Amino acid sequence: MTPEVFDEIAMRLALDQALNAQLAGEVPVGAVIVRRAGSGPQVVATGYNRPITTHDPTAHAEVVALRHAAQLAENYRLPDLELYVTLEPCAMCAMAAMHARLRRVVFAAPDPKTGAAGSVVDLFANRALNHQTEVVGGVLADQAATLLRGFFAERRAQLRAERVDADDDAAPIPTGEVIESVPPDEPAR
Repeated sequence: MTPEVFDEIAMRLALDQALNAQLAGEVPVGAVIVRRAGSGPQVVATGYNRPITTHDPTAHAEVVALRHAAQLAENYRLPDLELYVTLEPCAMCAMAAMHARLRRVVFAAPDPKTGAAGSVVDLFANRALNHQTEVVGGVLADQAATLLRGFFAERRAQLRAERVDADDDAAPIPTGEVIESVPPDEPAR
């Protein structure tokens, strides 16, 4: 099996996990941790985004999968394993992957807002760190980006519909009365 085919198979498993996140109402990011085997990726652990449902800001797909893999290994060091994730890791997840001593991190779509594998910063390129992790980006990037774009488009449409419903239920505003466009305690989206 070629390395490209191996990466694609493993990333498809991560995309399946991203769908689990979406079904749970989370941003659709999925991760799998695999061991290389002659017949293909041997799945060790999986994870998908859960910060909203668990009220845990650290419950990113990568961290969920790393926690599971470390528990199974009874060791936080996982040097023979590889992480596949559908979105470029943030700084927290990049450092967790390096701290776990993962052999490789493979991601699908870049993250232009918080990506820490080259989009915003490249923590993996810092040679001063005590462990070097190989990073590959862009594996099935279009599929992952399409999933993310669809999720956020649906979320924006839902917010617009909620605003329209709220406006329909509101009492008419008397002429000359001034109201705030965005209440101070609401997010301005």
